[in-house]
Amino acid sequence: MAQVSANLNRCVAFPHYVGRFAPSPTGPLHFGSVVAALGSWLDARAVGGRWLVRIEDVDTPRVVPGAAEQILRDLGRLGLEWDAEPVWQSRRGSRYRVAFDALDQAGRIFPCACSRREIGDSQLARDGSRRYPGSCRNGLAPGRVVRAWRVRSEPGEVCFDDALQGRVCEDVERDVGDFVLLRGDGVFAYQLAVVVDDAEQGVTDIVRGADLLDSTPRQIFLQRLLGYPQPRYLHLPVATNPAGEKLSKQTLARAASLANSGELLRAALVFLGQALPGASRGESPRVLLDWALKQWDRRRLPVARMHVAPAFAFE
Repeated sequence: MAQVSANLNRCVAFPHYVGRFAPSPTGPLHFGSVVAALGSWLDARAVGGRWLVRIEDVDTPRVVPGAAEQILRDLGRLGLEWDAEPVWQSRRGSRYRVAFDALDQAGRIFPCACSRREIGDSQLARDGSRRYPGSCRNGLAPGRVVRAWRVRSEPGEVCFDDALQGRVCEDVERDVGDFVLLRGDGVFAYQLAVVVDDAEQGVTDIVRGADLLDSTPRQIFLQRLLGYPQPRYLHLPVATNPAGEKLSKQTLARAASLANSGELLRAALVFLGQALPGASRGESPRVLLDWALKQWDRRRLPVARMHVAPAFAFE
């Protein structure tokens, strides 16, 4: 796979650990969000690494006013401190445009006029989306209006070794097809934004929920096209309700209660398989985090894509 540009980004070499937590401000933190934030923070801090926070609000129509600010306040109350000013995707459109234009100039992007209904009968990708059948690859039919810009995929497996989930491979061309980088309303897609942000922030290690595991080959595909270094990955189990549904606004997950932040952290640590002494009940977040940093052990993490959350997370 040819690289678009070796000098396109402002990446740094990877001499140390730089982690990040990147919530979408579509609502308040819920238990699953706290698990992802805590796992990412502990993995970075346990090796003396840096930890960054990025607000992934590139999909502006879905943003809930005030949610980002509340998320930052709640992280602070939990004691999960970050090492640099948070980055807001909604303020970084010019950087995504640079990457997009480089791909376009290299002939890797094409306009697409297909509606969701028109690709609704296509096969399902592993993440539940519809595989794009390549309808507009050779140009738009007369009179068609551009609805999105897609990157040209290519056959061949993209593989990576996840620190928890093991070897993961996906043939992006066969399993996903040409995926969207820029929507017709001018909003850059998550896949492009996250790749540019991770590269420019020098992120070396991505610890996040396994709901994003199937997106990772697409992101690695873009990293290779753009000449970006590939981070290391660890995908934590996704917190679910008893029906096996991911905790989210759609499944009526409760906002994480900070009234007892110590108990919330304790529950998240148990979810992550980090055994706690019985005397830890009632301890402050600071005491719990200090203990957890000394005891953090990836080998204790549940090896699963999904894991049922404690009852208070969804009742």
